Amino acid sequence: MSEAPTAAFKRVLVKLSGESLMGSREYGTDPERLAAVAAAIKQVHDLGVQVAIVVGAGNIYRGMAGAAAGMDRATADYMGMLATVLNALPLQDALEKLGVHTRTQTALTITEVAEPYIRRRAERHLEKHRVVIFAAGTGNPFFTTDTAAALRGTEIHAEAILMAKNGVEGVYSADPREDPDAELLHEITHMEAIERRLRVMDSTALTLCMENRLPIHVFNMDDEQNIVRIVSGERVGTLVRNA
Repeated sequence: MSEAPTAAFKRVLVKLSGESLMGSREYGTDPERLAAVAAAIKQVHDLGVQVAIVVGAGNIYRGMAGAAAGMDRATADYMGMLATVLNALPLQDALEKLGVHTRTQTALTITEVAEPYIRRRAERHLEKHRVVIFAAGTGNPFFTTDTAAALRGTEIHAEAILMAKNGVEGVYSADPREDPDAELLHEITHMEAIERRLRVMDSTALTLCMENRLPIHVFNMDDEQNIVRIVSGERVGTLVRNA
């Protein structure tokens, strides 16, 4: 009989792309995929790890990209922030159906459906073993949800960011969809990722992680068990950290 895995982290921030909730759909949220992601997060939570989540909106924004074409950038970004809330709420619902106590906090004030983001309150929720979902990015246009993940991870003193990718195993030396010789990089530094313009996070987010010595584990969320493996101390995908 194998021993139950033990957690290598006390507190992590999971960055979920909107695409990771899309399943085989062209856009939107797939209920089965959502349930599978929630089940994997529950497994991590059951190991005693404090889990915060920043969710993107690519799955929703893809469907309204035409409407945003030619629009003022700030207006389009606010639309994207609201779209992250549309992902956070079903994710919260899926987790609570599994018995995981969850709170959603938003950087934009939407008090009827979620708490406003307050750092100390978020940390208290985590200490009480509630999963906290951060929505609406940073609350400011011109910043991505990657930057929101780096910012929130730093603010709550997460030990690592778990960067869930859709359809790729980690960070490659080039775009594997364009270059068949692209190699999976198992470990790199934040500075290398910035200098080589590798697709980990945007440069603002990477710089913030580097300055705060916050490691990033980049992995494929198509296999939901990868998140459990990383939290259990296994090397999966790519580790981005300071030299």
